[in-house]
Amino acid sequence: MQITIFGCGTMGRAIATGLSIAADRADSSLVLIDRTSALADALAEHVGGRVANSVDDALAGADVLLVCVKPADTPELFAQIARARAGLTGEDGSRRRQLLISIAAGVSIAAIEEAFHADPTLAVVRAMPNTACVIGRGMTVVARGATAATDDLALAHALFERIGRVLELEERHFDAVTALSASGPAFLYLIIESLVDGGVRCGMPRRHALELATQMTLGAAALIIDSGKHPAVLRDEVTTPGGCTAVGLAALEEGGVRSTVARAVEVTEQRARALGTPAA
Repeated sequence: MQITIFGCGTMGRAIATGLSIAADRADSSLVLIDRTSALADALAEHVGGRVANSVDDALAGADVLLVCVKPADTPELFAQIARARAGLTGEDGSRRRQLLISIAAGVSIAAIEEAFHADPTLAVVRAMPNTACVIGRGMTVVARGATAATDDLALAHALFERIGRVLELEERHFDAVTALSASGPAFLYLIIESLVDGGVRCGMPRRHALELATQMTLGAAALIIDSGKHPAVLRDEVTTPGGCTAVGLAALEEGGVRSTVARAVEVTEQRARALGTPAA
């Protein structure tokens, strides 16, 4: 299966790297293209993929078209892909069927299908992964369009399961997904930084505080997954009345951490929704 990745920036690089690592070898099935050729060249050297010299070249032989460009760049790219696909025909003259997966925030399935005039030979799936794909621990949410069959969705699942966990949700949740699991890592990095700063204030060397904070975060997240318990239950299990954890939690509540973090997700969701709203 040939996967062509359009866009070799942060997410394109993360996905290509994760797929290459999952294959335990340089992944020769990857074809890479970016309008900044140096980015594609550097990524190809890193993952062992091939660099396409044009959109026509990128589409030739491709089974999956993975769109990892910025939302504002999708209209131009979709137009280029549509023109290139017009020449992709089989021996019987029929147009070759391909799966297009877009990770562009705010760009709806309807907008993508409209750009291709609801071409029945182009299956559309929308996905929202995060940067942890680079180490095979990503979280990706997928939703399928009207032209995508069950097999197409299964192929999208299989692709992203190579680099993490996959969840299927209705597209109406995608702006919230963008805020929670795609932008969420940045929020956690800020919280981890704050924990480290707290350790330093208490006299701990920064490198040790960072190791403690990061391993603690990893373990806490794994415990939620492995135990199946609600975070509130796990929090209560570690909180002794009148103890150390209790006074720390009280300080967090007094500082409005719960409402502030929830507000961060809310405003990020609003921003993601605005990306898909045409300018007046």
